[in-house]
Amino acid sequence: MPDSSRVPAAFPVGADLGTDTVAYGPDAPTEADLRLLGDPAGKRILLLGTHDGHAAVALARRGARVIAIEPSARHVDEARWRFNQEGVAIELHHGDLAGLASVRADAIDVALSVHALSAVDDLARVFRQVHRVLRPDAPFVFSLPHPAFALLDPDGPDPLRVRRRYWDDTPRTWSVDDHDGADRTPTIATLFTALSRANFRVDVLLEPAPSDTGPRSRYWSDAMTWVPSTLIVRARKQGL
Repeated sequence: MPDSSRVPAAFPVGADLGTDTVAYGPDAPTEADLRLLGDPAGKRILLLGTHDGHAAVALARRGARVIAIEPSARHVDEARWRFNQEGVAIELHHGDLAGLASVRADAIDVALSVHALSAVDDLARVFRQVHRVLRPDAPFVFSLPHPAFALLDPDGPDPLRVRRRYWDDTPRTWSVDDHDGADRTPTIATLFTALSRANFRVDVLLEPAPSDTGPRSRYWSDAMTWVPSTLIVRARKQGL
């Protein structure tokens, strides 16, 4: 069993997710609740990070034309299997999340990433490339492990004990089932600065509380009733 203090960072690896809506984080509201993307029908949506393909399938079923970028060869294989199982057509590329040379400028209506940017070393480069391919005023919606939750030791004797500095950008390793990874948790100020320099305007910032009742996911920790585990941002492209 993995260290439960690491599990929320691994989302959505190993999660039991449906394909009817986009899930933004463990025990957090979904796109059905938040409506951050707008109606996806007929839109070209860039998905940064597929994991095993749940979000891509959900969007394709709603009529979106999905272009997905996934850096992990294993996740590419898992996503392709799911796309075949679900009978959806999705343009899938194996590569770096900032490697968007194959996507034309001003061609994307919505960009989305669910907990995938936490594995990126150079967020500024990703933000610049996403800005290039989005249409003017188009939204970029992404979720990350919340930097405040990364301070805690929810599996320890005191679930709310602070175990690291807020500004510590050392990658946190995690292990779920037979998946291993590492994530960074940039501060909110770091995210705002990087988005602003890439010419984005943040219009939504969410730190959602979990519902008062279950069922709870495998990622659940009682510390999540006190401190948000997921940060959700929507930023819009400014300029050209």
